[in-house]
Amino acid sequence: MQPRELRWETLAALRTSSKGRLSYCRHWLRDEDILEGCMSPLVLSPYSGWVLDRVVGQSAPETAPSRSSTPKESPPLTNQSPSLEKITSASCQGSSPLLSTEPSETKGNEDLSLLEMDREVSSAVLPSKVTEVEGCIRMYEEMHRLKGKEGLRKRQEQQEQMVRAVYDLASEQLKRFDELKELKQHQEFQDLQEVMEKSSKEAQGQQEKLKEEHRHRAKVLNLKLREAEQQRQRQEELERLRKEEGQERLRRLYSIQEEVLQLNQQIDPNYRQKDLPRIDLSAYSNRGNQICGLVSGLIRTTSERGFPTQVDVANTERALQEMRGLISSMQQEIAAAVEEKRRRDEEEERQKQKELLKKEQVKAQTPAPAQQSGGKQQKEGLQVKAEESTMQWYQQLQDAAEQCIASFSEISNCKDNNEVKKIKTDLQKAATIPVSQISRIAGSQLREIFDKINNLLSGKSVLSGGRTVSVTQHPQGLDFVYYKLAEKFVNQGEEEVASHHDAAFPIAVVASGIWELHPRVGDLFLAHLHKKCPYSVPFYPALKEGTSMEEYQRMLGYQVKDSKVEEQDHFLKRMSGLIRLYAAIIQLRWPYGNKQGPHPHGLNYGWRWLAQMLNMEPLADVTATLLLDFLEVYFFKCLDKSG
Repeated sequence: MQPRELRWETLAALRTSSKGRLSYCRHWLRDEDILEGCMSPLVLSPYSGWVLDRVVGQSAPETAPSRSSTPKESPPLTNQSPSLEKITSASCQGSSPLLSTEPSETKGNEDLSLLEMDREVSSAVLPSKVTEVEGCIRMYEEMHRLKGKEGLRKRQEQQEQMVRAVYDLASEQLKRFDELKELKQHQEFQDLQEVMEKSSKEAQGQQEKLKEEHRHRAKVLNLKLREAEQQRQRQEELERLRKEEGQERLRRLYSIQEEVLQLNQQIDPNYRQKDLPRIDLSAYSNRGNQICGLVSGLIRTTSERGFPTQVDVANTERALQEMRGLISSMQQEIAAAVEEKRRRDEEEERQKQKELLKKEQVKAQTPAPAQQSGGKQQKEGLQVKAEESTMQWYQQLQDAAEQCIASFSEISNCKDNNEVKKIKTDLQKAATIPVSQISRIAGSQLREIFDKINNLLSGKSVLSGGRTVSVTQHPQGLDFVYYKLAEKFVNQGEEEVASHHDAAFPIAVVASGIWELHPRVGDLFLAHLHKKCPYSVPFYPALKEGTSMEEYQRMLGYQVKDSKVEEQDHFLKRMSGLIRLYAAIIQLRWPYGNKQGPHPHGLNYGWRWLAQMLNMEPLADVTATLLLDFLEVYFFKCLDKSG
């Protein structure tokens, strides 16, 4: 019997043995405690694997030819796999302790004894048989290892499939979770969008409601604005009509005043014909002046109040009718007087003829009554016009002022010449600033101011504004300084003296001293004074044909700005300041000058002004105010001279 056959017989014998019939569990490692309790004598030593390795290593050269000679005997081995599995399981059970890296300490001695026994048995067993058995065992173990490996691979594949399935499941669950999450987000977004749309619709509804309310309010406001605008337009129209009516009534008043003044000029209080010695027109003149004053007062009152009313127009028209009636009565009286004179002339003519018839019979011829002619008749009643000599004096002063203005025309028209313009400014400052420095408390400064003005007029250089100024800088400089200095003295009268009456005396002292040394300044001073205050002549300007009412008001001394006449109180205040300055100049002289010569404009001018003012027809408010101011300044000096 060959060794391989004996090997299979041995395996068959082992299979039919009591141990071979035992059923081995694949999971014997789980029941290790049960196997340990089994005391079967046919258990391989734990070191049998090591022994077989030693034996197989020695008998490998011997078994090689036998294996190569029987290659077709291997399939039966696979057919007997159940018995081999049992053997390999037993051998694996026996060899497992050898593979353990940490054997139990309690079995150390027993393992050593068993190792020795195996060595003894191995020496007793025949090498060929052992080799076959061991080869079968190794082949079984190799097959079992391969099966285990295949099972492990399958289990790994199963595990991979399970992992892949779990991964796919998890992926699907994650996708479902993501889809669910996305669905929830979409639902939340839809809900939020619905809420936003709902709130937007509510906001739009609220906005539409507000727009509707706004349109309604705007409509109401537009109606109110339209009504207010219409009301304003109606008021403007009424105001415009009222102003137009007021302007028309005012123009009517001015035309009535102009006509009244023209009619009043026809009444000559000094009118006496040589042939009508008994006619006296002073009553008509007085009444005419009263009517003119009444009309002027009405116009002044209405100007201060605004526009005249219809009642004012009616009053002025009644005054006009009265003036016309007055003129008519005067003309009738003159006509009656002329008729009476004509009858008397006829009577005298007849008487002369009778006397001529008796001439031859009468030795002594009766001389004809002498007729007075060529003499000035004594004036009776108050005057309206100034004396002829006074008017000539007034006109001479105005002509001198006009000539002075013409003499410095080059300085006046120096807009394009900067050098002349600079000289003009310096000369004007040098002439006017010292006069502005004169006040009621000037005291010792008056002499310094006087010397500065006198030096400037004498052609000397003076210091003004940090610059040296002299009238010799320009050929027309002296005339320019004369004119501006006289004008400044008059301006101080209507400004400084009008506010502070005591300031009249220091200003008058300086002006009188300058007048005495430079007479031309005095003439220009009087010209300025008469132009601003015609009552200082005294002189009542007459309304000439073609002269406007504004210009006539200026001729009377009123200030007219933008067709509006200044108030009466302000007008009287300015006139008072000018008359006070004039009265102070008449009676005062420069204390440091030559007192031996006469005063350039002494007390006799004051007496003349006072007499002429009292002989003229009084003007409402003006005459009384000016007389009072003049006498307050002039009275004591007049008494001293007259006494």
